Amino acid sequence: MKNKPFLESITVTESGLRLDKFLALRYPDFSRTYLQKLIEQGYIKVNDRVVKPGVRLEAGNVIEVFFPEPAPSTLSPEKIPVKIVYEDEDLLVVDKPAGLTTHPAPGQTSHTLINAILDYYPELAKLGDTLRPGIVHRLDKDTSGLIIVAKNTPAQLNLINQFKNRSVMKTYTALLKGRLSPLQGAIVAPIGRDIKDRTRMAVISSGRPAKTNYTVKEYLSDCSLVEARPETGRTHQIRVHFSSIGHPIVGDTVYGGSSPLLERQFLHASRLSFRLPSTGKPVEFYSDLPEDLKKVLNKLAGQITT
Repeated sequence: MKNKPFLESITVTESGLRLDKFLALRYPDFSRTYLQKLIEQGYIKVNDRVVKPGVRLEAGNVIEVFFPEPAPSTLSPEKIPVKIVYEDEDLLVVDKPAGLTTHPAPGQTSHTLINAILDYYPELAKLGDTLRPGIVHRLDKDTSGLIIVAKNTPAQLNLINQFKNRSVMKTYTALLKGRLSPLQGAIVAPIGRDIKDRTRMAVISSGRPAKTNYTVKEYLSDCSLVEARPETGRTHQIRVHFSSIGHPIVGDTVYGGSSPLLERQFLHASRLSFRLPSTGKPVEFYSDLPEDLKKVLNKLAGQITT
């Protein structure tokens, strides 16, 4: 069913949520505006009736979600070098370089990973949200490493559900300020918008639950090289969690301050495992540290005296 209209039927199990909010939670990588537009245009029905986005759902309601062929995308392909780690008829696994935003947004409609993928795979323009076609998860602009891009709607929904069910395993390599102790543990703290600065995230009691597991791999000078394994996928989760315990990521100017060692945060998505949508086969991919991060480790190792 590659790049064709797709229908999904959902039976509601709990009462109370607005239809548009329910759909935004189920399909977090489609914008709420896009989903509201589908409801208003009659592509999404409740109990076979056209309804408004704000209708309150009741247990037992049946929602039919029809994803139509979208309008032609206004996004432009750009020849931006990106490394394709894996490809099949359903998806791409890409090794994103630092400095590249994942997808276009208001205010930035060019020079993103999606613009680069459109040059490699033009058919992506026919898929889903016209600003975020194929996106199932994101990496921050200055975070490098592995990211999945879906090539058709059924694969996109399958992958979104794998992320929602926490069956996708993500491992990040990070360098922290200070010597983190104990050597292995978990940070469990809710994350939400910072009440003093809405452009930042913070650990706040009213935030959404978040958990980051970690293992210290090595101490280098007054820094800790760690593997971080987030169980949840909150915005800036790893950066916020480590900053909240006094060990911000080296180079993170938002949550920890600048560093003379490098011009971006030392955070790299190094390992990714999930199941292929078409076969259910488990797969795992790896990405080596990019050169700028290797240079930092080599410099710190050279400072250690025996």
